[in-house]
Amino acid sequence: MISNKSRFALVFGSRAFFPSSLIHSAVSEMVNALGASGNEAIMHEGSELPHCAIENAAQGRLVSRFLAENRDRYDGVILCLPNFGDESAALEALKGVRKPVLVQAYPDELGKLDPANRRDSFCGKFSIMNVLRQQGVPFTALKPHVVHPGQPAFLGNVDLFDRVCRVVAGMSDVTVGAIGARTTPFKTVRFDEIALQRRGITVETIDLSEVSRRMDSLDVSRELFKDKAAHLRSTADWSKAPEQSLVNLAKLAVVLDELIAEYGMDALAVRCWTDLQIRYGISPCVVNGDLTERGIPAACEVDVANALAMYALQLASGEPSGVFDWNNNYGKEENKCILFHCGNTPRSLMRERGIISDHLIIGNSVGEGRGFGCNQGRLRTMEFTYGSMITRKERLQFYLGTGRITADPIDKGFFGCAGVAEIDDLPSVLHWIGQNGHLHHVSIAPGTVTASLEEAFGKYLDYDLTILDNLWKGEKAHA
Repeated sequence: MISNKSRFALVFGSRAFFPSSLIHSAVSEMVNALGASGNEAIMHEGSELPHCAIENAAQGRLVSRFLAENRDRYDGVILCLPNFGDESAALEALKGVRKPVLVQAYPDELGKLDPANRRDSFCGKFSIMNVLRQQGVPFTALKPHVVHPGQPAFLGNVDLFDRVCRVVAGMSDVTVGAIGARTTPFKTVRFDEIALQRRGITVETIDLSEVSRRMDSLDVSRELFKDKAAHLRSTADWSKAPEQSLVNLAKLAVVLDELIAEYGMDALAVRCWTDLQIRYGISPCVVNGDLTERGIPAACEVDVANALAMYALQLASGEPSGVFDWNNNYGKEENKCILFHCGNTPRSLMRERGIISDHLIIGNSVGEGRGFGCNQGRLRTMEFTYGSMITRKERLQFYLGTGRITADPIDKGFFGCAGVAEIDDLPSVLHWIGQNGHLHHVSIAPGTVTASLEEAFGKYLDYDLTILDNLWKGEKAHA
């Protein structure tokens, strides 16, 4: 796991004529519940809020200043409604927040509906959501409509909201490296750099000649190089690869680490052929897979769009992602296909440690023995979320869906790292992807995280999104 749990700013809403005891118990219950989920919380604790809750517009403005002054200390806001809550107070507190907001309301209990105990949060939550919607303040509201912090459903909501916050924080300020120019025939991976920049995504382009210069000048006697070579050797079986390929791949790995640090890259996309094969006799697949395993998604073929899709999936899932080709049909089974790439899969997505091999496909053009670095293996069985992205008309257009990597066998001679994917109504999914001009690449991550990504993309990040699961459910495809 590579995720970092979010820290939340807690805000409590109330109306003065409700008993203050409801607020005080909610504070301890919420803090305890968030602690149990692994999340931290901050809140305004000054004497200006005698009951720790905002009950009027002036108190709302006070909390608004607190949220602004502490913007770097939290990833999202939870507005807790132990009772009906004051709409003006909530609006004043939240209208300047530029981070995700979860509106949570307490349930009433039968037998405790007298004036001393009833909450009316069930009703008040509608009023709060109404005024936020009036003012264009985005917020998240989850099922059930009311939930106690001690209930499992609340912990499930916190988990989803945590993932939303991670995606929004990560994608709002991200730097992706484009290492080398796009290979001329691969026009499919073209993208609009300005459209990305307008949404906080910076692309840093590094010429492959700079990578070569650094590789050629690298001192292999340095401990840094030796440690990197030893690390790469531990990630796979190198028994069939020449020693020089390990040396050159370790050099490449050190140089990429340097560039990542210098430019603050969160993800990268690498020109992976045929320059490195011709000059160094290597394919960078195993290095890309290792970077991805370490939490820095590395796409191949300078596919910046899927480097970003990988990063978003990683943020949501908390686990390494991978990028593959929609590559082969699986016999006559319409809902199954083979996802494949040459060997850049992170170790945690593979059944077992891979075997470093020559690039058997590129070898047809550059010669045998010129492409060592492909990590040959198979994907492990898992539920997964898949997605991809293109830029069009100055917009970021994503699709998402879910599927399963099965234990179905693939021909023994099948090159690269691959797995059989089973996706409901796959023919419709593939038809939609092709008709809408998406890439031949698709990114995947373990688990089912479409709900958190849908919330983050559509509500807070202003991306266009299509949920392809909705195709076979007969629902509207667009979020």
